[in-house]
Amino acid sequence: MSRFHSFPQQRYQVAREILKAQSPTGRPEPDTEYIELDSGRLFQGLWLDHYEDLMPRCGGKNLVCVACKLAMHTKGIIYCIRNHVPLILVGYTSKQGYYPEQTQVFMEKLADFSSQFGITTAYPLYEPFSDKHIARHLLEEHGLPSTGGGERKCLFCQTKTTATEKEIGQYLDLMFPRTAAFVEHTLAGRIREAALCFPPGNQQL
Repeated sequence: MSRFHSFPQQRYQVAREILKAQSPTGRPEPDTEYIELDSGRLFQGLWLDHYEDLMPRCGGKNLVCVACKLAMHTKGIIYCIRNHVPLILVGYTSKQGYYPEQTQVFMEKLADFSSQFGITTAYPLYEPFSDKHIARHLLEEHGLPSTGGGERKCLFCQTKTTATEKEIGQYLDLMFPRTAAFVEHTLAGRIREAALCFPPGNQQL
């Protein structure tokens, strides 16, 4: 599903060097850590196992990318709670408006969902990087690829969808109670109950 597995790690190293260079002389560089969270199984439960049931309930729309980002955010929330991290910053930019998960309804609902668990979710780059030229300039200024040439490539990325904010909101409202229960069971160590939040694909969701 991806080409160069080392690319995210390399990007982290470049970002760390930028932080180090911007740190005033005599001060230690900011503490940073690189973590990859696997959301594959959760994504399967949120969409792949049940999309034939979910699509008719959400206007017949393809919401695969919305489900994937919901899985990523959910894993992020669990990580933040376990490690006492109060803030999630998401790198969405409005120049990627063709992604259904980068819509106002998705961002606002995810921020509200995070706040239920005491986590603040913010999108600091959404407006500043809305201009493609500005984003590319900043990336290339720091020696980072700006065209996605080495980035991991999802098999579903940019699949056609005519979903509007209405269907995106319907899907999120449908899945939030189940996802919240998954978070609570996972944090409490109730493995069986967490797994049953998303039954196998041949069972009714």
